[in-house]
Amino acid sequence: MTNNDILRRIRYVFDFGDDKMIALFALADKEVTRAEVSDWLKRDDDPAYRNCGDKSLAYFLNGLIVDKRGRREGPPPPVESRLNNNLILKKLKIAMAFSSDDMLDVLRLAGNEISEHELSALFRKPGHKHHRKCMDQVLRNFLTGLRMQLRPQAPKHEPSY
Repeated sequence: MTNNDILRRIRYVFDFGDDKMIALFALADKEVTRAEVSDWLKRDDDPAYRNCGDKSLAYFLNGLIVDKRGRREGPPPPVESRLNNNLILKKLKIAMAFSSDDMLDVLRLAGNEISEHELSALFRKPGHKHHRKCMDQVLRNFLTGLRMQLRPQAPKHEPSY
C-alpha cells in the first residue's frame, strides 16, 4: 500500500473533510496547504497526483494521535523519516487507544483471523527474534475493519481510489 492509499483510507474511515485533514497536520506542527492535501488524495492516474512521503504521513498520524488522545506532556515525539506498515499500525493502535483484543476484533470484522501471538509479533522491535513484518493485507484489512466498525452504514466495499 502506498502512503497516499493509506491517507485516503484513513480519511474515508473517519469521514474527514479537507479542513480536518489540514488541522490534523497542524496538531503535529506541520503546515500543509489544501492543494497539497488535495494532490495527495487524488487517484494515482490523475495528472495532479503527488506522492505523500513517509515524513508527511508520519506527521498526519501523529496529529491523529494528538486529536484522539490529547497532547502529551513534554516535547513532541520525533517524526519518523521512514515508515513501514508496522509503525503505521502501531500509530493507529495508539490513536484509537485499542487493546490487543480491540485490534483482533477489528481485524475479525474484515475477515482476517490472526492470533494474539501473531498480532503481538507485529509490534515487537525489528531485531527481536519474534518480530513479524506487517504485510499490506493485514494493514488493509485493519483499515477495512475499522471502517466497518466506525461507519457501519457505509457501503460494504471501499470506494475506488
